[in-house]
Amino acid sequence: MKVVIQRVKSASVRVGGETISSVGKGMLILLGANTGDTIDNVRRIADKLMNLRIFEDDDGKMNLSARSVGAEFLVVSQFTLLADTSKGRRPSFAKAMIPDEAEKLYMVFVEYLRECGFKAETGVFGAKMEVELINDGPVTFVIDD
Repeated sequence: MKVVIQRVKSASVRVGGETISSVGKGMLILLGANTGDTIDNVRRIADKLMNLRIFEDDDGKMNLSARSVGAEFLVVSQFTLLADTSKGRRPSFAKAMIPDEAEKLYMVFVEYLRECGFKAETGVFGAKMEVELINDGPVTFVIDD
């Protein structure tokens, strides 16, 4: 599983020109599922993100977790994170999980965040989306599991 997280002041997703979800202070999560990923991968990454200390304390140091600041999550499926561009000019997506399985893991990820008490909004799996954000920092991390 590969995720790109961006600490945001706000983020939203539009489909067909209509805003379908939005969050305030928190994280925009772009999530890509590899062939072979399991629910264990999903929970491990979700636990890491809920507790990753990337929010600033009163001294301006990244010392606070999403849990401690009441962060919100916008989770967008992003199979292109798994692109292999090492050969030729056209990316290969052979490592990406097939869509039906990836969507299940994506929804498990979102539901797990919700079960843990977070506001977790989504894009539309497989849709063409416009993602808008105000990156806070900017702060961006890539996590591979």
